[in-house]
Order: sequence, then structure tokens, then C-alpha cells
Amino acid sequence: MPIDPSATVAPTARVDPSAAIGPGARIGEFCVIESDVTVGPGCRLEPYVYVKRWTTLGERNEISAGTVLGTDPLDKGFGGARSYLRIGNGNKIREHYTISRGTAPESATEIGDDNYIMTSGHIAHNCRIGNQTVIASCALLAGYVEVEDQAFISGGVVVHQFSKIGRLAMIGGNTRVNSDVPPFFLYTGFNVEAKGLNVVGLKRAGYKASDVAVLKKAYQTLYRSGLKLQDALGRIEAEIPTPETLHLVNFIRCSERGICRE
Repeated sequence: MPIDPSATVAPTARVDPSAAIGPGARIGEFCVIESDVTVGPGCRLEPYVYVKRWTTLGERNEISAGTVLGTDPLDKGFGGARSYLRIGNGNKIREHYTISRGTAPESATEIGDDNYIMTSGHIAHNCRIGNQTVIASCALLAGYVEVEDQAFISGGVVVHQFSKIGRLAMIGGNTRVNSDVPPFFLYTGFNVEAKGLNVVGLKRAGYKASDVAVLKKAYQTLYRSGLKLQDALGRIEAEIPTPETLHLVNFIRCSERGICRE
């Protein structure tokens, strides 16, 4: 697909002839778009955005100035083979951000839909970011990190490779995430520690007081009951089996790095 007639490309931009620019897209001054790139309908690229090859943007993404998408992985094991960055729909990626492609041949870094990614940070190779997350300024996500839907990662957070952050988890500023972070809870501390429920995030997501009360009981069972981990998970399943608590239990049972503690 060539440049759609309804797209707008600034005269100083450089777009490779093999790139596909969708309907209504706007490419700003001094942007560079390499070969094998797709920019979907309604996307807006501010000046000085650089989109490297094998990157795909869906619809209505807004990419701010100085951002580089599809960079080679920051991985000494990278051999230069084709890999991908795939970005969904409706994302906002603010100024001076970098997101890498996958390391292994044909692997991918994947960003979902409706995420708000703030300034001056990095998402490394093979990360998987869900939908409706917030990743604040200067947060750094190492390789193979997974972030579930609606998580909130505050400014200055650093996330160790292979770590997982659960749905609607809230990570406080300047926290080092060096273990898996179960969903629905609030975390802070130099080495990430559980601090209770993400009450504000749950309310904003539409959870009722009764829902929050169930998750509070799950938190207390998990962290404050004195039970061994598997016994606590069994009690949660038996006594308060809701979709959220069962997701919590499954997340923890699937954890390979182990979860953080209080």
C-alpha cells in the first residue's frame, strides 16, 4: 500500500517508497520512515519521529517529537535478523521515547491499545504491554517484561527483565521491580513491596465497594494470614472465588520469578 491520497506528509519528511501510510495519517516535519513500515489510518507523527523498519502502527496513534520506534534491541545477543515492533490502536507515546524490536529472529515487541506512554523512557525488546496502561516519564522496562491491562507504572520505575506486572497494579515512583507484581495491588519501596490495594485505580476502573472489599480480603489472606503461599491461594479460591480473585490466583501460580512480598 503506498501513501494514501488523504494522508499528509510534510515536505521535509523522508518516507521510504515501500512504507504504507494509511488514510488521514499525518507525518510531521523531518520524520524518517524506513522500508517495511506500516502507519495506520489517522496516526499523527510529530516532527523528528523516526520509525525504523519492520514496525507496524495501527489506527489513531499519536507519536510525539523525538521518539524512535523499532530500534535494534539493546541486547548483545542480537544478530541483526528481522524482528518486529507491533503497536495497536489509539496509543499516545510522548516525546523522546524509544521502543525496541524483538531480539530473536521473527520475534516481536507488542504494544496493545489505548496506552498512555509518557516522556523519556524505554521499552525493551520482546516486551508485551496490554491495553489502557499508563507508563509515566523516565520509566525503563527491560527485555521480556509483561504488563497487563490498566496497570500504572509511575515515574522513574525500573523493571527487571522477565518481570510481570498484573492488571490494575500501581507501582509507585522510583521503585525497582525485581519480582512479579500481582494484579490489583499497590507497590512501592526500593525493592518492590506490596502496600495494600490500588483503591484509586480500582474505583476509576468502575469497581464497586463490594468488589474492593473482596480484593481486600484476598490481599489480607495472601500477605497477612501467615499461611504458606499455596495454602493462601487455595483459601482465596475456596472462600472468595470471583473473576478478579481467580485471575489473581492464576497470575501467582504462573509466576516464574516469584511474587514480591510486603
